[in-house]
Amino acid sequence: MFDQNWALALAYWLHLLATVTWIGGLVTLAWIIPSARRSLTPDAFQTLVGKLQTRLQSLGWFSLLILAGTGMFQLSANPHHAGFLEISNFWALVILIKHIVIVGMAGISAYLTWGITPALQRAAFRQARGLEMTEMETRSRLKMQSRERWLLNLNLGMAIVVLALTALARAS
Repeated sequence: MFDQNWALALAYWLHLLATVTWIGGLVTLAWIIPSARRSLTPDAFQTLVGKLQTRLQSLGWFSLLILAGTGMFQLSANPHHAGFLEISNFWALVILIKHIVIVGMAGISAYLTWGITPALQRAAFRQARGLEMTEMETRSRLKMQSRERWLLNLNLGMAIVVLALTALARAS
C-alpha cells in the first residue's frame, strides 16, 4: 500500500535529487566551464559551452519543476505549516525567505537562459563563421560574458543560502 509516509519519503528523495542536480549544474556552469577556457581552443570551448549549457539548463528547469512539486507536498505535510503566507512561527518565516530567494534564483536563471545565453551563442556563431565583429559588438560580448559569470556566481551563492535556510528550518 502506498501511504503518506512512502509518498513523503519519495518527495524528500526527489527533492534532494533535484537539489543536487540544480546546484551541480550551477557549480559546473560557474566554476568548471570557465576553467576549460584556458585548456581549449576558442572553437572547441564554444562547442563545449553550447552543448553543456543546453543540457544543464534543461536539467535545471526540470529540477526546478520537481522542486516546486515535491516542495509543495512536503510543505503541506509539515506540522509547522499553518497555511499560505501564514507566518505564525520561526519555521514559516525561514521558509518564506527561502522561497523568496528561490524565486530570485529562477528569475536570474530565466534571464541567463533566454537573454544572455542566446546572445552569447549568436556572437560565438558569428565569430566561428569568421564574420567581422565591430568594436562595439566585441565590447558588448565581453560585457555579457562578465555579467553571465557574475550572475552564475550570484545564483550559486543564493543556492548556498537556500541550503542554509533549509537547515535552519529543519532545526526549528
